[in-house]
Amino acid sequence: MKKTEQFVITINRELGSGGRTIGEKLAKHLGVNFYDKAVIKALTAEFHLTTEEIETLKGNKGNWWSDFQRRVIPFYDTAKAEFYKVNTQDDPELITTDDIFKAEKEIVQEIGYGESCVIAGRSGFYVLKGHPNHISILIQAPMNKRIERVMAKQGLSRKEAERDIKKVDKWRENYIKKYANTSRYDTRNYDLVINMADLTEDDAVDLILDYIDKSN
Repeated sequence: MKKTEQFVITINRELGSGGRTIGEKLAKHLGVNFYDKAVIKALTAEFHLTTEEIETLKGNKGNWWSDFQRRVIPFYDTAKAEFYKVNTQDDPELITTDDIFKAEKEIVQEIGYGESCVIAGRSGFYVLKGHPNHISILIQAPMNKRIERVMAKQGLSRKEAERDIKKVDKWRENYIKKYANTSRYDTRNYDLVINMADLTEDDAVDLILDYIDKSN
């Protein structure tokens, strides 16, 4: 990846692995914006934008994304989206509709091809696989470490944390299989896979930066 040219780094991560925090720290170090599902869902869910409405915005106003960044992102607290209580009544296969995926895909592409940035989740590794200056990363961690992190962040019991992690794992895997026709655990989808078993978030950032430097 060439840092002197427009680039995008996508991070797929397991819940409780610290991947979102790693993405934020990496983006800060590189001096670029960090995007995760919170910002993207602000468009597709909270602002009720469909692919057709996005196309209309793009046609009527060429800088629609810049306008959204200026008006919405400064007031949208993405930190609240790192951990969340899973609604156990939801069927993971029914959470995301085809229309939402199509809208999210277009938004991710708009971001990824429009500026240098770090994007966490949202099938970024698949949606942006054709990008000429793209690095795809998977962040994993042992289950026990994931459980302890979620327990600490959400104030859950060990049993509750493990249940929620398994629920999200199933949901995300179903999502990737349905829309990308692959497994999120298939390492062939990534340039770099990091196991957080014995690493801190800063260690992971250093590993990624070293990989970037060596790949220039």
